[in-house]
Amino acid sequence: MMTRRAVTVAGRWLNEAVSFLVFCLLDIVDSLLCLVYKVADYVFEAEWKPCYCLSAKEPITETRGKILLSHNNGVSKILTLSPLQELSGRRSKIELEDISETLYTRPSLLSDLSVTELNKRFVKVSPSDSECSHHHYEKTLTKNKRRKTITKSSLTVNFTVVEMLREKIRPQNLSHDVTRWSDCDCGFCTSWASTSDKDHSLFVKTQIPKGIPAKEDVLFIHGFISSSAFWTETVFPSLSATSSAYRLFAVDLLGFGKSPKPADSLYTLREHVEMIEKSVLHKHNVKSFHIVAHSLGCILALDLAARHGDLIKSLTLLAPPYYPVPVGEKKPRQYVMKKVAPRKVWPPIALGASMAAWYEHISRTICLLICKHHRLWQFLAKLLTRNNRTVNFLIEGFMCHTHNAAWHTLHNIICGTGSKLDTYLDVVRDKLKCNVTIFHGEKDELIPIECSYNVKQRIPRARVKVIEKKDHITMVVGRQDEFARELQEIWKTSSF
Repeated sequence: MMTRRAVTVAGRWLNEAVSFLVFCLLDIVDSLLCLVYKVADYVFEAEWKPCYCLSAKEPITETRGKILLSHNNGVSKILTLSPLQELSGRRSKIELEDISETLYTRPSLLSDLSVTELNKRFVKVSPSDSECSHHHYEKTLTKNKRRKTITKSSLTVNFTVVEMLREKIRPQNLSHDVTRWSDCDCGFCTSWASTSDKDHSLFVKTQIPKGIPAKEDVLFIHGFISSSAFWTETVFPSLSATSSAYRLFAVDLLGFGKSPKPADSLYTLREHVEMIEKSVLHKHNVKSFHIVAHSLGCILALDLAARHGDLIKSLTLLAPPYYPVPVGEKKPRQYVMKKVAPRKVWPPIALGASMAAWYEHISRTICLLICKHHRLWQFLAKLLTRNNRTVNFLIEGFMCHTHNAAWHTLHNIICGTGSKLDTYLDVVRDKLKCNVTIFHGEKDELIPIECSYNVKQRIPRARVKVIEKKDHITMVVGRQDEFARELQEIWKTSSF
């Protein structure tokens, strides 16, 4: 027992040491790639493209008809971003609160550690401090209180952020459908831009029972870097085989699969949810419905549940990424990002998540190598797996998106919700009467099982079912027939 414990501790320390070295190196690499992409964007697109990794400068104080700023005791802040035209029928205002600061505030590992260490050493004041030190502490505390009073309602804005937002809300860009040079421009990825649908609705796969009138509607929402095929290639055939009397809707989220991938979108929670409402609920006249959501889709499902209240018949969440933010945490979004992407090299899935969340240009390079050339990787996968259908749809969902869509969705949805999920969960607990069922794979390394139990702690009536020997994907893929039966049982007991 002692030997095993010693090996575990040694392995943990080794992981920490290697992770520190690797991510310090990645900090440097990402900075160099920033310069590379600046030049490449200028060469291929004849203009400089702003990014979120530039150092902070003074906030811009001129509105120029695009960005409205106000002054509160000398401190500038953005009130609203109001373009003159609407984008794809969505609201013409982009709320600043929808934009996660993790997009533009991601400290390097060295600076993060140094700040933490300084806080530990210099912020705390022990009872044994001298009278002089105590006087200095009180003076500092009074000054901080005064400063907090002055800037309590203010919001500091990074110059780079303003530039990024200005770039994305230019009126001439609102209907600009051309992909960037580093994005794939194949027929599949750009099919949304060539359709006659000027409103650019989401791609929705619908399954209607044959010969039987549909009694109820069900909305399926996929997870991060996935697509509607996660449901249509698994659960849909199983439900069809059982002569289901349900009308099923599976969407490709904004920026993924066959859905629109606008280069000027910020992919906020508001945009994602409103596009689902527009493309499914309004377009198909859905009055009441069940929701089945996986991973990131659980966040959108909870938002929809909070919005539509009594229209929700049941809520089925698969591996919900819910990380409760401690009371008093000043940076809830940063806290969630460190939980989702802990900057560790082991397990490998943590390394992948960390590279995707912390490094804008490294993640863009990964998309350039994988997503832009997804047809090559899909061809090789078909050869190696003898055209395995399951592998093919998983690879297609994983690769068919843009870096802009993935980067903003990850930060504005997964990290950006922060403590906002508490509000949604409280609404479901206090104002909704629908059944809440949670599934989680026992071997899920991406999202720990604790996340599901955290949801249950917030919603006591929720039922958690752990799927033995299954992970983040195989909790559905490979056991779709059993999962389809479980869903039908949930829907039967939840009908009203």
